Amino acid sequence: MTGKTHIIGGILACQAVDTFVFGNDGGFVYYAAGVAGALLPDICHTHSKIGRRFPVISKMVATIFGHRTFTHSLLFLVIINATLLFFFPDNEALRRGVLIGMASHYVLDALTVRGIRFLYPADIRVRFARIRTGGGFESIMLALFVVAIGWIYVVHV
Repeated sequence: MTGKTHIIGGILACQAVDTFVFGNDGGFVYYAAGVAGALLPDICHTHSKIGRRFPVISKMVATIFGHRTFTHSLLFLVIINATLLFFFPDNEALRRGVLIGMASHYVLDALTVRGIRFLYPADIRVRFARIRTGGGFESIMLALFVVAIGWIYVVHV
């Protein structure tokens, strides 16, 4: 999926969890962290939104691991969770937002032709569908995500 789909998907995932699980207690930090988390797994792709922002780190991660391997795995999610707990032990909104954003990224990329290696280092691809990144169906999904964000906001806030 493209960066804009990951951003909107991360916002939608955070909004859905915030609304239906936690009763609208999220704030700016929570949603900003959700967007960051939704982009973070693509640090392994030098041409991604985050890869262009941090080119040295992106190149290093891409060279060591390749695309949609380690940074798209349960292992990476656990490491990020532990890192956030260590450095920001009292900021639940930050941690929750990043993890939800990352989870949304994983689900969206698992819908693509290439899928993800969620159980990295195991060489098992997780793929739920075969949507072409940047294709027409992704554009339809993006539009539906925007509508869903508006609907949840209007109906549940």
